[in-house]
Amino acid sequence: MLKTIARYPRVQAAIGAILAGYLKLVRATTRFEWLQPGIVDVLKDEGPFICAIWHGQNFMIPLAMWDGANVAVLITRHGDGAVVAEACERMGMTPIRASGGTQRKIEQKGGAAGLRAMLGALESGHIVAMTPDVPKVARVAVQGIIALARLSGRPIRPICVATSHRIDLKNWDRTSICLPFGRGAIAIGDAIAIDRNADEAIQDAVRHQLESSLDSLHDAAYGHLGTVDPGASLRANRL
Repeated sequence: MLKTIARYPRVQAAIGAILAGYLKLVRATTRFEWLQPGIVDVLKDEGPFICAIWHGQNFMIPLAMWDGANVAVLITRHGDGAVVAEACERMGMTPIRASGGTQRKIEQKGGAAGLRAMLGALESGHIVAMTPDVPKVARVAVQGIIALARLSGRPIRPICVATSHRIDLKNWDRTSICLPFGRGAIAIGDAIAIDRNADEAIQDAVRHQLESSLDSLHDAAYGHLGTVDPGASLRANRL
């Protein structure tokens, strides 16, 4: 199905427009609450940061950003990436079509180009949103996001967006599809910084810190709504 869509740019654009319209409807009809009062003002003063959100929640990124936020989003070059890129553009965000993920992917042509594009976006004042985990290995942070933070000097801010009205899929990343007319909770973690010259041990420690922070944020956001993180069981992937 995705390969078929990829052959027809007009179909991609149409589906992307529908997706953007739907997300705008969800944003307009959901009563969102930031769990850290005043955090938006802090983020505005802090400047560009790297927004880390787990796979399965990546469609939530437009719902988490305040009006006027300057956001660039890392989007895969494959599969349904063109549809997501179209939706992002229609919602005022800048798509970066590339591969993130592991050190090996970063060193490959697409990943290296993506890293340069994200570094440029941060330098120009964008918030860069990306997933720290990779396809089929949900809830396990890999080196791509750590490399970006190390080379850019910008902090990582883990984030979770939870809604009370949603459909939770039983796929590999437990994708949540938000539904309109519900309640929403947005939780954002403390800034995670890493020195450019950090050795492998420190980089690995920061990676685990990011995972722990995302776990805590998910528990807090879903708990605030009286529900449970649909992807909590995926944390066992790290064992």
